[in-house]
Amino acid sequence: MLKPSPAPTAPFSWQDERHGPLPALLLVLTMVTGLVDAVSYLQLGHVFVANMTGNVVFLGFAVADAQDFSIPASLTAIAAFMVGALAGGRLGADAGRHRGRFLALATYIQIALMGAALVVSLSGLDFAAPPLRYALIVLLALAMGAQNATARRLGVPDLTTTVLTLTLTGLAADSTFASGKNPNRGRRILATMTMFLGAAVGAFLVLHVGGQAVLALALVLLVSNGIAAYRMSSSAEP
Repeated sequence: MLKPSPAPTAPFSWQDERHGPLPALLLVLTMVTGLVDAVSYLQLGHVFVANMTGNVVFLGFAVADAQDFSIPASLTAIAAFMVGALAGGRLGADAGRHRGRFLALATYIQIALMGAALVVSLSGLDFAAPPLRYALIVLLALAMGAQNATARRLGVPDLTTTVLTLTLTGLAADSTFASGKNPNRGRRILATMTMFLGAAVGAFLVLHVGGQAVLALALVLLVSNGIAAYRMSSSAEP
């Protein structure tokens, strides 16, 4: 008796057999990355709070005395990001066995940090003023460091949420033209488009409304993720 052929695998699904709803939630965090990096680069003086590769490069520019780049700002972002990643890693060691519960706890930390950044941004000071600038760099980099450590611990392929270098490399190196099998092609494309969309929306809001609007939108996205993660945290599935 002939066995029925297995159903073709969709290039991307909001529900993943191994990872459940985690891919969709990590895509939301990828958009948050684009939003906050738009604020940090355009309003906080050519510094990233999520993309540490860029910050290391910017630090090199600043050391060479290139204009519009700051050694203290780059070092502050890198240091705060690492502290946030340390906290996220520690949380993962304690609560990472249940990924839904771990993501919920990590998201609550991000919500607190993003909420604090929004409150600070509403102080009435210019974003370029040193006290506000460095306070926002620290708060946002802490949040993004924790996010990066969380995504790393969750281990969903091609959804690191803060960098796309390996994602784009995989799209090319694993493509049919390179004799590859195109694993996770849809997920990789969606991750790239999502970060692009976050950056574009963030830049538009910064230029036409203000950085506070971007932080508010990022906070709304995090709260929505927090609600979804809370529901996952009570699941018996790890």
